[in-house]
Amino acid sequence: MNKIFEIPLYPYARCADQDAAVPARHKVVVIGAGPIGLGAAIDLAQQGIEVVVLDDNDKVSFGSRAVCYAKRPLEILDRLGCGHPMVEKGVEWNLGKVFFDERKVYEFNLLPEGGHEFPAFINLQQYYFEEYMVNRVRELQAAGAPIELRGNNKVLSVADKGDHVALSVGTPEGDYALEAEWLIACDGAGSATRAMLGLDFVGRVFEDNFLIADVIMDAEFPTERWFWFDPPFNRGQSALLHKQPDGVWRIDLQLGWDIDKEKEKKPENVIPRLKAMLGDDVQFELEWVSIYTFQCRRMEKFRHNRVLFAGDAAHQVSPFGARGANSGLQDTDNLCWKLKLVIDGIAPDSLLDSYDDERVYGADENIRNSSRSTDFITPKSAMSRVLRNAVLDLAEQYEFARPLVNSGRLSVPCTYDGSPLNTPDALPAAPARSRPGSPCADVKLGQGYLLPQLGDQFTLLTIDADAPKALVIEGVPVTRLALSAADDPTGALAERYLGDAKSAVYLIRPDQHVAARWAGFDETALAAALRRAIGKA
Repeated sequence: MNKIFEIPLYPYARCADQDAAVPARHKVVVIGAGPIGLGAAIDLAQQGIEVVVLDDNDKVSFGSRAVCYAKRPLEILDRLGCGHPMVEKGVEWNLGKVFFDERKVYEFNLLPEGGHEFPAFINLQQYYFEEYMVNRVRELQAAGAPIELRGNNKVLSVADKGDHVALSVGTPEGDYALEAEWLIACDGAGSATRAMLGLDFVGRVFEDNFLIADVIMDAEFPTERWFWFDPPFNRGQSALLHKQPDGVWRIDLQLGWDIDKEKEKKPENVIPRLKAMLGDDVQFELEWVSIYTFQCRRMEKFRHNRVLFAGDAAHQVSPFGARGANSGLQDTDNLCWKLKLVIDGIAPDSLLDSYDDERVYGADENIRNSSRSTDFITPKSAMSRVLRNAVLDLAEQYEFARPLVNSGRLSVPCTYDGSPLNTPDALPAAPARSRPGSPCADVKLGQGYLLPQLGDQFTLLTIDADAPKALVIEGVPVTRLALSAADDPTGALAERYLGDAKSAVYLIRPDQHVAARWAGFDETALAAALRRAIGKA
């Protein structure tokens, strides 16, 4: 029986653009049908924006690749129609354990508070993720949404023409030309689009390599994240173990810098390493093997006129911390509502500069955390190693030392402090976690949850405050969601959105980040905040 990554899900088919007398022009072209490219395309299509996705492949990715998905991206994927299938298939986990040598140093729980629809993390092979997104594309196409997915369409050239982008595309039946009003490059860390435009990354490449192995086995390990420093089966190095669906386990083993990558990937060299870790009596089968090098880099800018970069095409981080695909989905979630407003003529073109401002800020936060993790996991000097090991010894007995242990600070959503779209906070008595720029925290409300009720448009969230049911400001509809602290007997709504305030009014962006907040409704203040949030301040 074929596995999903062996089956063409979007095989090549000739399109009308190949026979056009002059190049066809599309509203948006997305390069790359991985999770980030498909996420952008689905988001735009759901908003009625015509979009074409080009990929030089016709199958989902081989191997688990991005395996760990955090709560915030799952909430984004829920709005894209893919969140629940991923959770149903994925392996949920909240508990992580850290080992030093053979001793457990401590454990941590990533979701200690209740009232969230989605778990802290799930593990799921990337090929399933992409399959669910392709399924969603097909659902949208069946409903008449303007989205097209073209497999075996390789972009050969990209040229910025000022008011559009010109592309040359290669197919099994020859090359053709097309144009895009806007181009979103989601073609991965080795982005050909980036190279064609003469752009590059800035940042660090760390002198270390890790072996990734997807192993099929029937094991008794619990559904937890296990990380080892200096384990007996990989002395002087580190290791990570994660469970995935279908009896597949993800194992990462640190190898060091001066290695022969092709040699290390051969089964005759991988299998002895895995047996040293798992034991000779454990039967397993290799599904996929790869080697990666730690890199913490980004482009200087993510926007280049009408070409916008997202995901690994825009930034790279080391895998520990699950910041790759998770941050890429937050890129497109930030971008697509802004692009919709610009295309519709409601917001100025300069609104897209805030994509650059906010997501470069988010990338820098990820790179900072990822670099610190890498420095802790792979000490660069004998003294650094002594300090690292002392912290691990202390953490076994003393709680104060545990925050210093860094086995990969796990992905959390970015708060856009200092964003030009934020209105200064007018409700300091409310919790800092819901200040302007913050992602909205979920709350259980009766039989449902808060975030699905916020949707993907501008929302006026009122808590024990009066306001009109709906308004239109600068051509932008704003719909009210009226709640009361009494709606939630657990007190979570008040704890997350009121704090010491008696009432609150929040302006929520389409990506469910807070744009502004006040104690009560003021139409003049709301209009000013809305204008600021769409780049018209």
